[in-house]
Amino acid sequence: MPETRLARAAWQRWLWLLLAYLCIGIAMLGVVLPGLPTTEFVLLAAWAASRSSPRLAAWLENHRLFGPLLRDWRLHGVVLRRTKWAASLSMLLALSILLLTVDHLPSVLFAAAGMSCGALFIWTRPEKPRVR
Repeated sequence: MPETRLARAAWQRWLWLLLAYLCIGIAMLGVVLPGLPTTEFVLLAAWAASRSSPRLAAWLENHRLFGPLLRDWRLHGVVLRRTKWAASLSMLLALSILLLTVDHLPSVLFAAAGMSCGALFIWTRPEKPRVR
C-alpha cells in the first residue's frame, strides 16, 4: 500500500509540474498577445509549482516580470491597479479585434465570457495590503 501512495504522489507531482509549465507558457504568450490574460496564468503557475517544484516556484518568484506580481499576491493577496488596467485594456483590444474579424458570433461571445470572468477575478482583488 505505501508503494502505491508513493507512485500516486510522484504521478501527481508530474501533473502539477506540467500544469505549471503550461501556465507559464500561456502567461508568456499573454505578455505579447493582447487579450490573453497573464495575471491569472502566472498565479496558477505559481500555485502548481508550489506543489511540484520548489526550484520552479523560486524561479517564478524571482522572475523580473512575474516576481513582483507573485510577491504582492503571496504576501498581501493584492493585484495592483496598473496590472488590472493593463489586463483589462488588452482584453478589450482583443475583443475589439475579434468583433471585427470573426464572423462566428458564438465564438466571440465565448471569448467575451472568458475575458469577463478574468476581468471580474482581478478587479475583485484588493489593490493595497490591508492595514492591521
